[in-house]
Amino acid sequence: MAPPSVRQRPIHSAIGTAVAGYIGLVERTSRPPPLMDQYAATLLANHPMIIAMWHGQFMLLPTLAASVGIPTKAMLALHQDAEGLAYALRRYGIELIRGAGASAKGKDRGGAHAFRGAVQALESGFSVAMTADVPPGPARRAGHGIVTLAKVSGRPIVPVAMASSRYVALPTWSRVTINLPGSQLGASFGTPIHVPADASPELLETLRRRVEEQMNIATVDAYIRAGTSHVRATPASALTAAGERTAAGAKLKLYVWGARLLGHVAPLFLAARERRGKEDGARRPERFGKATQARPPGQLAWLHAASVGETMSVLPLIDAMRANRPDLSILLTTGTVTSAKLAATRLPDNCIHQFVPLDVPAFVRRFLDYWRPDLGVFVESEIWPNLILQSARQGFPLALINARMSKTSFRRWRGQASISRPLFCRFALVLAQSREYAERFTALGAPEVRDIGNLKFDAPPLPADAAALAAYRATLGGRSVFLAASTHADEEVIIAEAHMLLRAKRPDLATIIVPRHPERGPDIAARLRAAGVAAQLRSEMTTVNFAEGDVGSGVLIADTLGELGTWFALAPIAYIGKSLSSDGGGGHNPIEAVRHGAAVLTGPRWVNFDEAYKALLAARGAREVKNSTEIAVEVERLLDDPAAAEAMRAAATLVCDKLAGAMPKTVTALLALLPPLQPVGDSYEKHEAAHSGQPAAHPAARTAAG
Repeated sequence: MAPPSVRQRPIHSAIGTAVAGYIGLVERTSRPPPLMDQYAATLLANHPMIIAMWHGQFMLLPTLAASVGIPTKAMLALHQDAEGLAYALRRYGIELIRGAGASAKGKDRGGAHAFRGAVQALESGFSVAMTADVPPGPARRAGHGIVTLAKVSGRPIVPVAMASSRYVALPTWSRVTINLPGSQLGASFGTPIHVPADASPELLETLRRRVEEQMNIATVDAYIRAGTSHVRATPASALTAAGERTAAGAKLKLYVWGARLLGHVAPLFLAARERRGKEDGARRPERFGKATQARPPGQLAWLHAASVGETMSVLPLIDAMRANRPDLSILLTTGTVTSAKLAATRLPDNCIHQFVPLDVPAFVRRFLDYWRPDLGVFVESEIWPNLILQSARQGFPLALINARMSKTSFRRWRGQASISRPLFCRFALVLAQSREYAERFTALGAPEVRDIGNLKFDAPPLPADAAALAAYRATLGGRSVFLAASTHADEEVIIAEAHMLLRAKRPDLATIIVPRHPERGPDIAARLRAAGVAAQLRSEMTTVNFAEGDVGSGVLIADTLGELGTWFALAPIAYIGKSLSSDGGGGHNPIEAVRHGAAVLTGPRWVNFDEAYKALLAARGAREVKNSTEIAVEVERLLDDPAAAEAMRAAATLVCDKLAGAMPKTVTALLALLPPLQPVGDSYEKHEAAHSGQPAAHPAARTAAG
């Protein structure tokens, strides 16, 4: 059935001719958008596609389709106000699909006919341009029609925006923007979005929100590339929503003010930490935001990991990102001396490590102004307000990956909404370890949250030194080995007690303790010796001989970095620390032990890795112990029954294999947040010039970056 029609009048032709002529005037008198050749290639690569735009920002888009030369049809509503525009589009060679969805009053506006026409056009090799938001609004909220069209047609949605440095925004529901002659033009594209044919209603809603997000990203960046602000062209409803998401409450402002004061005493604070071995005095300037290495040319992804555990999880991610984007430079920041030492030995070539600046506004600004990252990635639960706020102001996208949040932390953040919402809304993307964590981040205001699993399940086994491993096994001579890894305060005494209980029945037992913080080694040795347990520090030994001295009869304290993989490979049974600790517990990663074939024991406090431990314990791939006696009983049982130990290891390996898969999803999501690649031959300086000297000129800049 044909759609309802609109009576065509001579005035429509006159208006259309005038509109087309005016658009041509703006195009002829303005400087073209940077990188148009690259954008043309993007369009051609996705054609036929669904070209998505905001209702108020469509004026310049006919010039884009005409310049690229792809056959295009545009969906246009059936009403008198649109007839002049219909004539203008035809003059640019754009065919029309007339009709729109039903109005609020239920009036038939030819929506079904337009939908069928759009599907047929895409099947016939035409791209289809349409507004993602529809009258009467709300403005800049994508409707379901665009994702439904992508689902039925199988063609991608490509969010597109064009802007001019000079414009007038009309007081309409969508702030229809009239671009003015003599402007600098800017264009930008969001990430193409594919909708599976079997997408569920839940997935359709997720993808609808993604269209909305990518449209906002493209719009903000188009205005930045034009050298102006998008705010005047943003509908009041959209500004109000953004303001509600981003307004900093009094407590957050108080934190920022207090952090400024901290800057004045920072040298004293750092000096005190240096005396305790918690800071590297030679690299103190980095904590003030002063770079000690040169920024490489081209695009730079900045990853921040708090300490050793987060660094271990992000190293394979860095390898995977660079495998997909060899041109991409990586800056890794951490906050501890041990993680810096780990980065020095494990970070790939052409990657840079710096200590993260203290969360002082002046230090953070200095850091960001120098490094100018194209993407910021925080790992797990690193929430530093000034790092987040200043990054948002600079305009590059922020992601929180492998994100986790305990019930206690969630309750605390939820009770401080004036702090939490302005921070979490500034993340362009949160990739959570589990659905439960994802729900918590969504409740705290993160706009785009995905449950993709735990990166640590995808990590390869920690490196083991084959020569050292062979030498250790030779000196053991078949003796039994028990390992306690990543131990914290008081756990070493518990392990020593278990060691003494086991030695009474197994005099040949060798026990190895690997403290989470190696600098605690001397203190641990002193405490164990005071308790009557022979102890030897690995840092004081050139080689380890398990057949002699205190190592042969007592406990080896492995207070060195880089050997944990070797110890896991050596020991058939491993207790994983911070699960019986007096400092609050929370547990450490059991997956590292599983990947080296060690049977896992844990205390009851493992909330930091609850998904992993719940699955392991349910599958009998790990055992829970509550004190030194239970540790001794379990170790003896597993040593006496190799078949039971092997079944336990096999169950654990199966659990970890089933829960893997987060790595490729994380890599894909992060690389999608980066700006498009520059054309071959463009220098870094040209890239900077194209951004008009503004550090915020990134396609993934967010409207919420207040």
